[in-house]
Amino acid sequence: MRANFVQRVKTVSSALVIAIASLINSTTFVSAQQKIPVCQPPNPGEYLLLVISPTAEYQRQLRSALPNEISTTTCQYLTDTVTRIGGFNKIEDANRWARYINNIVGLSAIITTRPAEVAQQPATVPTVSYNPQPLGQGYAVLVDYFNRPELANSVQQVVGSNIGFASYGQRPYLLATHTSNQQQAYNTLQKLNERGFFAILVDSRKVILLRSAVRLQ
Repeated sequence: MRANFVQRVKTVSSALVIAIASLINSTTFVSAQQKIPVCQPPNPGEYLLLVISPTAEYQRQLRSALPNEISTTTCQYLTDTVTRIGGFNKIEDANRWARYINNIVGLSAIITTRPAEVAQQPATVPTVSYNPQPLGQGYAVLVDYFNRPELANSVQQVVGSNIGFASYGQRPYLLATHTSNQQQAYNTLQKLNERGFFAILVDSRKVILLRSAVRLQ
């Protein structure tokens, strides 16, 4: 009788090990299938909201706060998991929804649009001496210069003041403006987008300032 009992225990233990192994394999397979895709760029003239939503709970809260007709996609932007909300033709509309999401759900959003081709200026390469420090509270408008540092001169002409050099999401950007005035930040973003630059508006607390003013040569 004792032998039968021991045999049954061994059989149950073996079945349990197999079940756990199957569960781990299934979980690994599902995780691999659920890899978050990279965010698709906006269409020409379209404004995008990229709402930073790193967990499923944040994504659920955001989805429940939005009307059914608004389409959302979870994707990867730089190092952040975001919810992509597109279809805005005016920056004012994107701004209105960004404020709504922040007030209702408490999540911050990046506003961006698709750039047009920017005419190159004569070679004027910025020189940078690095002095990393947090940018601080407020709003930052950053410009992706696509490894074309000569664009710094063009950005400076658009904003009418010195531009800086900063890091966001472990990537370098030209810093067009840093301000506590939300409307001023949106105005600068719109002005740069209208001129064809790839500009984004972000929470400046997540930006590392490398140089407050880029020297153009």
